[in-house]
Amino acid sequence: MSRTIEQVLNRCQLFAQVDAERCRRLAEFASLRKFAKGQLIFRQGEECPGIYTVDSGMVRVFKTGPSGKEHVLHMVGPDHTFAEVAAIGGFECPANAEAVVPTTCVLLPLERFRKEMATDHQLCLEMMTGLSFWVRHLISLMEDLVLRDAVGRIARFLLESETESDGAVKLPGLKRHIASHLNLTSEAFSRTFGRLIEAGMIVELDNNRVELRDRDGLQAIAQGLFPKI
Repeated sequence: MSRTIEQVLNRCQLFAQVDAERCRRLAEFASLRKFAKGQLIFRQGEECPGIYTVDSGMVRVFKTGPSGKEHVLHMVGPDHTFAEVAAIGGFECPANAEAVVPTTCVLLPLERFRKEMATDHQLCLEMMTGLSFWVRHLISLMEDLVLRDAVGRIARFLLESETESDGAVKLPGLKRHIASHLNLTSEAFSRTFGRLIEAGMIVELDNNRVELRDRDGLQAIAQGLFPKI
């Protein structure tokens, strides 16, 4: 069943603390945007169009280096936002965004959104709480790079991924994109993923889904408390 724009915003972490009246006002000037699989939503260096909230589908946010090598920064699924920092800060898009599958987003256009921010200081305060989510996310990424090895990164990623109704985890995109997000090569990701399967901690199901058989063991690995596997 399709949701209204206001319902999409209400479910989003960024707008979780925004009161109902302000959320309704934001929804009035927002619009739905549909993107085909593989379609670029915006390019690195372009003017930021505004804040996007994913209603359905999946978006890959990635940087491209001078040599053309890509690094995945975020895999953005339903009820999560992207381009929010550029929109609030008023600078160009720092990365590219691409629809991994057919995707529908709610767009809060930049000019109107910044006008609301300028005239409603309470809205700014309410959104600051939502932005703290990204601060925690960045700290977690730094912990991965500095403190966790490959198996620890994958274990944490699986534990923090959204769980479906049957308890399985749906991988958000291709494994090579997840590997890039975790700062691993595709080979290292596949090798380490296979070790978790051999250890009986996870089972690979159909449609890019994974069953987490030993959550306690994965938690111990993510915390660096488990023997090497």
